[in-house]
Amino acid sequence: MDLPVIPNEPPITPELVAEHGLKPDEYQRILDLIGRAPTLTELGIFSAMWNEHCSYKSSKVHLRTLPTKAPWVIQGPGENAGVIDIGDGLACVFKMESHNHPSYIEPYQGAATGVGGILRDVFTMGARPVACLNALSFGAPAHPKTRHLVSGVVAGIGGYGNSFGVPTVGGQVRFHSRYDGNNLVNAMAVGIAEADKIFYAAASGVNMPIVYLGSKTGRDGIHGASMASAEFDEDSDAKRPTVQVGDPFSEKLLLEACLEIMARDCVIAIQDMGAAGLTCSAVEMGAKGDLGVTLELDKVPCREEGMSAYEMMLSESQERMLMVLKPEKENEAEAIFRKWGLDFAVVGHTTPSMRFIVKHGGDVMADLPIKELGDQAPEYKRPFVLGEKPKPVDATAVEPPVGTTDALKMLLATPDLCSRRWVWEQYDHIILGNTVQRPGGDAAVIRVADGPKGLALTTDVTPRYCEADPFEGGKQAVAECWRNLTAVGARPLAITDNLNFGNPERPEIMGQFVGCVRGIAEACKALDFPVVSGNVSLYNETNGRAILPTPSIGGVGVLADFRKSVSLAFKSEGEAIILIGETLGWLGQSLYLRDICGREEGAPPPVDLVEEKENGDFVRDLILSGAVSAAHDLSDGGLLVALAEMAMASGIGAALDAAPGDIPAHAYWFGEDQARYVVTASAAQANGLLAKAQEAGLLAMRIGVTGGTALAVTGEMPVPVADLRKLHEGWLPAFMSGEVAPTV
Repeated sequence: MDLPVIPNEPPITPELVAEHGLKPDEYQRILDLIGRAPTLTELGIFSAMWNEHCSYKSSKVHLRTLPTKAPWVIQGPGENAGVIDIGDGLACVFKMESHNHPSYIEPYQGAATGVGGILRDVFTMGARPVACLNALSFGAPAHPKTRHLVSGVVAGIGGYGNSFGVPTVGGQVRFHSRYDGNNLVNAMAVGIAEADKIFYAAASGVNMPIVYLGSKTGRDGIHGASMASAEFDEDSDAKRPTVQVGDPFSEKLLLEACLEIMARDCVIAIQDMGAAGLTCSAVEMGAKGDLGVTLELDKVPCREEGMSAYEMMLSESQERMLMVLKPEKENEAEAIFRKWGLDFAVVGHTTPSMRFIVKHGGDVMADLPIKELGDQAPEYKRPFVLGEKPKPVDATAVEPPVGTTDALKMLLATPDLCSRRWVWEQYDHIILGNTVQRPGGDAAVIRVADGPKGLALTTDVTPRYCEADPFEGGKQAVAECWRNLTAVGARPLAITDNLNFGNPERPEIMGQFVGCVRGIAEACKALDFPVVSGNVSLYNETNGRAILPTPSIGGVGVLADFRKSVSLAFKSEGEAIILIGETLGWLGQSLYLRDICGREEGAPPPVDLVEEKENGDFVRDLILSGAVSAAHDLSDGGLLVALAEMAMASGIGAALDAAPGDIPAHAYWFGEDQARYVVTASAAQANGLLAKAQEAGLLAMRIGVTGGTALAVTGEMPVPVADLRKLHEGWLPAFMSGEVAPTV
């Protein structure tokens, strides 16, 4: 059935279809589905619902292979956020999402609204946010935009999170030329809720009021989701109008109002207006509940005059929610929102028709089958090519260009290993008063309510590993996340992921995606570490040059008693330093090979998941039994960098034994073998610890003793810890101030 002719609408031409990011075969699919040409508003709705960002059309066939279930998983992927049971009637709600393209175009607002969006995903489920984390990837420091992007993104994250009142407790920052034209901003939020009071998106009941809540709708963010599903080119600045503008103070009011009406039992269903705004939220609520939805756009609160139906349906203005309310609670809910100074408007109702109907100015602007809008979105099994696995690097053939101590000093002052203090000191990481372990360690630890329960939180990925061998890189990202949680004494429970890749229409890029997902799945299964939420961000490339494959992993673990957690800092002098795990001196894709030897090559270290599990469980038991005073997992930079980080965190030095004779010294100290930890223990505990490891069939060896004010490797010139700290702390502030970075 044709809709009435709508005045002043442009004809639907192939050019207009292409401008909406739809391919000719996809447009034909629309014609076949609805039996007629769409209106402009309908074309916009299909564009929003069928773009990569919202439909996962290139990725969902592979995402289905991820393990998502465990006895403690309450809600896996498919809702606003994942939910896990953390005991004592409480649940942890968390998710990670990207705001990459907006943050490149307008770094402050792009990053700020990324934080705002992920916070809404969490409190939409009925949880009060308690922490934020992030994972940031920037171009080479020498690129003319890098400093501007770092400054804007960090300010945006801090500006929104600090004002909203949630601590930013951890994250990652990396630099690489492959991100020159496409930085990555991945934001993670974590909340706490009562396990039996989780709220979902599926509408229920016929003729139930659909209520618009929060801030007014403007023209910001229109086509934001479509823009996020396209490559960049030289005209990226022209896309600036697609970047939303956030208001953290309005979001704080929205949080309190939502939690209050949830507590008053007013809510049937709730959906954040995120990507694709009113379109996606209304369609998802109806489709998940097997109901139709009718919207009356004349009732939508707008902050700009003369907005069209097309603009209202595609606006991504921030701090907005859509709810289905219990009819008898409508007045009570409205009074609560008015009290908080927020808009409240009944803009539609549920129907039994299974149609999505949009009315505006007396005209029907859209009349579409609601289930098919989501269910009939294209699903592609794109061709992929799994590249050849690179060969391992022979450590004996790598000639060290400098001595061990000089290499350490150089590495600590590199962009990827220097201190991130300049970043995290701009975030309020202690607001709410529950931050037990602050940024700078293996994982953040926060207290749950008044304790003693605690949560450990981290984000991890090593993109250079994923580029060299996507399968091993995917495994390693999960394994390192698991190790970081373990290193503070937490039991890892679940992950959220943010899968950032280039153009999936290129078989080699799709091969990277498939390989990483397969690696993630294998690691999650082996470590009993399910995926409960996540996001896919594709088309991250500029002028045909893709980012490094970057599947960011956000992990959550639980501590029965946060007071038993340990940090990486040496605690006192005279303690034994013990290395747990096998050291082979793996230099392929290591930072030593890249930054000291100038060779970015070779196979990344293999990940033995059985060894990861055994070593991690052993270390966690040591921590919880009080047998060790400090623990640190080994990753970027290898053993000596980890020991330097432990020394710098405490100011206490160490005397270290020489490298064993069967491994080249530079490979022993800087190789990046996996499944390894360094722990410290008193002299009285050390022998028992080593005996326990031997009984369990695990490799553990005493490699030195804490003490003094210098890091001293046998046969090398000792280097004062204060000098290491100066180098480590110096590069990023010097770079951001425009000064010449300190040299060794």
